[in-house]
Amino acid sequence: MTVLVFGQTGQVAQELAKFDDVTCLDRSAADLTRPDECVAAIRSTGPTAVINAAAYTAVDRAEEEEALATLINAEAPAAMAQECAAMGIPFVSVSTDYVFDGSGQAAWKPDDKVNPLGAYGRTKLAGERGITRAKGCHGILRTSWVVSAHGNNFVKTMLRLGVERAELSIVADQIGGPTPARDIAAACISMAGVLAKDPNKSGIYHFAGAPNTSWAKFAREIFDQAGIQCDVNEIPSSDYPTPAQRPLNSRLDCSSLETSFGISRPDWRRGLSDILRDLEQHHE
Repeated sequence: MTVLVFGQTGQVAQELAKFDDVTCLDRSAADLTRPDECVAAIRSTGPTAVINAAAYTAVDRAEEEEALATLINAEAPAAMAQECAAMGIPFVSVSTDYVFDGSGQAAWKPDDKVNPLGAYGRTKLAGERGITRAKGCHGILRTSWVVSAHGNNFVKTMLRLGVERAELSIVADQIGGPTPARDIAAACISMAGVLAKDPNKSGIYHFAGAPNTSWAKFAREIFDQAGIQCDVNEIPSSDYPTPAQRPLNSRLDCSSLETSFGISRPDWRRGLSDILRDLEQHHE
């Protein structure tokens, strides 16, 4: 299987690049603000599967740049999916828990009612719908709280702030599953392989790390594993206002992914240990 990946610098894309027979395209090779370039890249490469790991992920800035976010998160993936459908190859795209409004405490199932709270969620939902409308072989993988040794994410922010301050105030009423980018990449590769053999498994699936936790408890685990002395004060989201509202409940029901693809939820604590080791080795 030869896989074409849209994205090169993002957390998931950098993990996908470690797999054999994977070609990752950066913006210079395929600008997602120009969907026709994405289509041309698929045609010229002739892959046996395509994975979209690129996205506009600046959640707060998207409130002011929704048109740009729509191009990248909705129109480009829809164009990719249409071309993959025409070529008869599987298309896998990473989506988000932000398509839900975060109400209640039950884990969200793939067919639950969507109701995004902000521009980022709206654009990702539009992308999902565009992919589905293409009616090709596809897998939409909604995930949450992505972390890795790459780029900007919660783990790296906590490591930086934890050594600078004696205590931090961290939101405790948002609950979800931190998800290592390495596991997301592996899930995408596996899904593409299965879909190539069984297109009937096309659809929307959920994938998040276990167990569910809060940002505050996640921070404590980061400090514990990293050996950092920093107290965590638990605060409500109302004490940390942001331009874009965050869902309080980001729990995801991942059972259908395990049933259809044999992919189970990864233990994010073990993934965190791997990330810390990667960062330490890179630092050395």
